[in-house]
Amino acid sequence: MRIRKMDGFPHQIYNDGACGNINELTLWLAGQLPYIEAELRTHGAVLFRDFPVKSALDFDAFSATFGYEDFTYDESFSNAVRVNLTPRVFTANESPADREIFLHHELAQTPFYPSKIFFCCLSAPESGGETPLCRSDLLFAEFKRQYPEWTDLLAELGLRYTIQMPETDNLESGQGRSWRNTLSVNSEAQAEEKLARLGYEWRWRKDQTLSATTPVMPAIRALSDGSASFFNQVIAVSRGWQRGTGTPTPLTFGDGTKIDDSILEALIAVSHTFSTALQWQAGDVALVDNFRVMHGRYPYAGKSPRQIIVNLAR
Repeated sequence: MRIRKMDGFPHQIYNDGACGNINELTLWLAGQLPYIEAELRTHGAVLFRDFPVKSALDFDAFSATFGYEDFTYDESFSNAVRVNLTPRVFTANESPADREIFLHHELAQTPFYPSKIFFCCLSAPESGGETPLCRSDLLFAEFKRQYPEWTDLLAELGLRYTIQMPETDNLESGQGRSWRNTLSVNSEAQAEEKLARLGYEWRWRKDQTLSATTPVMPAIRALSDGSASFFNQVIAVSRGWQRGTGTPTPLTFGDGTKIDDSILEALIAVSHTFSTALQWQAGDVALVDNFRVMHGRYPYAGKSPRQIIVNLAR
C-alpha cells in the first residue's frame, strides 16, 4: 500500500539561495541548530531541500555540523549489507531494487541503535524509491486507544527476534551481512563469546549460517517528553524478513509465544494514518529522530540509480 502525504511531516526547510556552496551551508547550519533541534523534537523529522549537497563528502560535512557522536556501521549489529563512503557515511540498505523494506526503527532488534539518522539523496530513481516515514509516537497513542489489551501485552512480554547470518555476505538479501561482519569477529568462538555476553541464544546450521535469538527486547520506548513509541521492528519483520527452510519464526513475544496475525494487521493498518512517503530529489537531506519515527523503502525502477546515503548518530 502506498502511503499518503501527512500534512506538516516531515518539517521542510528550503534554501532561499543564501547557501551557494557547502562552506556557506555549514556556516548557516551552525547558526540554526537550536531552531532545527526544536523542529526535530516537534515533528520527528526535518527535510532540507535545494541545498548544495552533491557528494558523500558534502553530506559528511553537513551532518558533522550538528556535533552528534558517530554511530559507525562497523560497530553496529546491522545485518544489512552496506558500503562505507567515508568513515562516517555509508550506503543505505543495498537490498535489490524490486524489494520493499517495511517500516522499522533502525536497529531496534539489537542492543545497539542510533538516536538519529541522516539520509541524503545523491540521485533519485525514475520511479518509486520513496522513503515512507511513520510517526511511531502517534501510532502508539492511537493503537493504545483502540487496542489497550494488545498494547499491554506487548509492553508486558516484550519481543524476541531470531536473525539468520550467513557465512559470507549475500548481496541478494536485505539481511545478507555475514556473521563475521555483523558481529565484528573472526571466528566462531569469538562470535559465541560475544553473543553469550549480550544474552543471545544461538545455533550453527549445517551451511555455517549462524541463527541467533535476541534476549527479550522492549516493544515500547518511553520518550523524553513523556510520550512513548513502538520502538521495534514488528512491521518489518512480519512483512519483510525472509524465513529459510527449517529456520525458526523470526519474531515472537518475549516468552516465545506467537504474535497473533490480527495484532500485526491492526498495527500495520494504524501505521498508515501517521505516515507519509518522502519522494526524493537530488541534494535532499533528511534528519530523522530514530526513537520517534520509523522509516522504510519502496521498490524502484528505471535507468537513473537510486543513491541514498546515510550517517547514524548516537
